[in-house]
Amino acid sequence: MDGLNLGQWRRDPISLVGSNFAGGIGPADFNKLGVTRRFRMQRVFQSFVDGLVASDNAESLRAVLADAGAALDLSCFAYLSMPLSVGDAPTLISTYPVKWTDRYLRERYERIDPVIVDALATPEPFEWGQEFPAKRLSKLQCSLLDEAAQFGIRCGFTVPIHDARGTIAAVTFAADQRRPKFRHCIEQHRHVLQLMAMYFHAHARRRLSGNRVIDGIVLSPRELECLEWAARGKSAWEIGRLLNISRRTAAFHLDNAKAKFGVRTICQAVAKLAAAKSTTE
Repeated sequence: MDGLNLGQWRRDPISLVGSNFAGGIGPADFNKLGVTRRFRMQRVFQSFVDGLVASDNAESLRAVLADAGAALDLSCFAYLSMPLSVGDAPTLISTYPVKWTDRYLRERYERIDPVIVDALATPEPFEWGQEFPAKRLSKLQCSLLDEAAQFGIRCGFTVPIHDARGTIAAVTFAADQRRPKFRHCIEQHRHVLQLMAMYFHAHARRRLSGNRVIDGIVLSPRELECLEWAARGKSAWEIGRLLNISRRTAAFHLDNAKAKFGVRTICQAVAKLAAAKSTTE
């Protein structure tokens, strides 16, 4: 994926879809949409790619995919990247309700989420929702789906991403039910959404990885991001607002950073961060 030509993508993003997916749709398929719709799609993707290039943190990445999704009538999405180290929290960027993402991360639901379980097992995009009850799910998995439904997440289209570096991630576009408009969008743009997901993951990985080794300690992307905001004088509540997470989740990541550094206060953790940065500059 890193070999995709960004210049060609900017000139004509639609033409790249067919050349990067075996059996995928090509330019001829998009021509059937008509000149007006094709032009609209090109503008959406031009804005999407330009936004990714300009993004340097999780919140700006979230805004870029949210804008592109909204242009395609897909306002609810989640990007989840599984951690490479056991015990680390996954990276989550989404427009899901904060109360749900807060609980999801706190309970480590990615370990049992049937959507993520399927994404780990296959690189092919898939739809989910009504068919899950027909599968053999555990009581915990059924309970998780029931909880998600309470927040309006009952079905969706998920793009698994298995990259060459061993990272596994997934981008999901979700809805409260399979309305004709939602299904039509997925059916018409599934290959384009797959390419968008791949580009989003590539940029998220590049932007959020950075240098997360501080004084010999490896922080998760979210731990580092929260700590950097704390270094700017932001409280857990303010960090939550900036990153679209709850105050409790921001505090959770800050507590993890403190524990990894073996310190008691945020000020001590920030001092560790500042000292590490001064030695590398």
